[in-house]
Amino acid sequence: MSDAERESMEFDVVIVGAGPAGLAASIRLKQLNPDISVVVLEKGAEVGAHILSGAVVDPIAVDRLLPGWRDEADHPFKTPVSDDRFLVLGPAGSIRLPNFMMPPLMSNHGNFIVSLGNVCRWLAEKAEALGVEIYPGFAAAEVLYDDNGAVIGVATGDMGVERDGTHGPGFARGMELLGKYVLIGEGARGSLAKQLIAKFKLGEGKEPPKFGIGLKELWEVKPEQHKQGLVQHSFGWPLDGKTGGGSFLYHLEDNLVAVGFVLHLNYKNPYLAPFEEFQRFKTHPSIAPVFEGAKRISYGARVITEGGWQSVPKLCFPGGALLGCSAGFVNVPRIKGSHNAMLSGMLAAEHAIAALAEGRAQDELTGYEAEWRSTDIGKDLKRVRNTKPLWSKFGTIGGVVLGGVDMWFNTLLGGLSPFGTMKHGKPDYACLEPADKHKKIDYPKPDGVLTFDRLSSVFLSNTNHEENQPVHLQLANPDIQLGSEYKVFAGPSGRYCPAAVYEWDTEGSEPRFVINAQNCVHCKTCDVKDPNQNITWVPPQGGEGPVYPNM
Repeated sequence: MSDAERESMEFDVVIVGAGPAGLAASIRLKQLNPDISVVVLEKGAEVGAHILSGAVVDPIAVDRLLPGWRDEADHPFKTPVSDDRFLVLGPAGSIRLPNFMMPPLMSNHGNFIVSLGNVCRWLAEKAEALGVEIYPGFAAAEVLYDDNGAVIGVATGDMGVERDGTHGPGFARGMELLGKYVLIGEGARGSLAKQLIAKFKLGEGKEPPKFGIGLKELWEVKPEQHKQGLVQHSFGWPLDGKTGGGSFLYHLEDNLVAVGFVLHLNYKNPYLAPFEEFQRFKTHPSIAPVFEGAKRISYGARVITEGGWQSVPKLCFPGGALLGCSAGFVNVPRIKGSHNAMLSGMLAAEHAIAALAEGRAQDELTGYEAEWRSTDIGKDLKRVRNTKPLWSKFGTIGGVVLGGVDMWFNTLLGGLSPFGTMKHGKPDYACLEPADKHKKIDYPKPDGVLTFDRLSSVFLSNTNHEENQPVHLQLANPDIQLGSEYKVFAGPSGRYCPAAVYEWDTEGSEPRFVINAQNCVHCKTCDVKDPNQNITWVPPQGGEGPVYPNM
């Protein structure tokens, strides 16, 4: 790290992350006061490059933020949902659940199947037209504080640092972006959000955060297999009844089908591999025919927040606030979070504008924290607050049935439930059990047609990192990896990572932990699931990582 002074720029509001939350916040800020200065930092090479989601979008937030959007010709909401299906998968077949049995909030009619990356690109154009400055390719790597401990801005990472920490020929010091308020919208398990939650103890009195890993592929299928507007959710096989997760098929326009698999990261078996479970899922007789003669176009993976109502931390801290998935606003059974992310960005913007109008700066936006539970965000999350705990406690079948009953009670009784508000229990990393309690799983080899290996999949994510830079996956204590991660848990990092970043080299006299950081798709699973919490994900150089075109 250089001691040279960084250049700085001052703004009224600094926003970290050009996702739905950050962009909605920037637009709302400018709508309310065109004269304030707003900047958005985005670590991806372009807006949308690191955005990965299913995605079926509830348009409630877009309707409020941009009321006339439906009359525009170039918006990205091309495919309204026309058919909504729920399947229970067994090893050899499936059962479709009648739609009338599903709680009303689970209906997708009125929603849109989209590429969320393209939605963010569209929102960025709206923001820039209002005068928002957006800087893609700049990763916010450090939180800046004043002498009283309040957040006053962020600094981007230095560029051109060599692996040994020395400065290469292209070295450039990072920039300081200072703001009266800093809004953090990094997405799930954001590196700065993680630091702020710890520093200001924002999680005190809350349930531990919970996560899943979402894996997704985009395929171009034959016209006869394409049913534009079809949304199909499923659960069951290939997972056993005690391991939580689900899957989806979304039929977009132009013969495109998004196929995805979500695995809850509270699983116990260290031999379980989310990527291989995803590949197995595609071979199910109710799924495989869709992909006959099809072409796989893209692949990606990302952790998803699943704690919901009970796990949302305190949202404000001196000098700023958390937005969207950095706060954990995903509705797990609906597999939706972008609408709540946008609503949270808009709500935070409204409170920031009010504070600025009063001449305030670097204090807490306490109104944002006080209000969110009574808004549509809170109402959305409260109705499903017990779905995840019930699934964790009673397994797939019992949990899904009881979760459905609970959602019906919450819907009919305005948020009341016979279960009250259940607890989540242990954090995800603490759920992993030693390897001697489990049997190895024999996964089939990929056929290269329907199922694939990790490296060929990473290639489709367009992931790139400069190899001669400091590794952005940091070990707190390298000795723990061998003594515990390998010898106790049989090296689960090589299985839970969906990008072949981690491997154990057993050629020598003692196993050696290898980190192939250049493969990282920034999913953050290691940061969540490592049983010793020994791995910390930090941003690599700005602009690096995956480049998702339509994900």
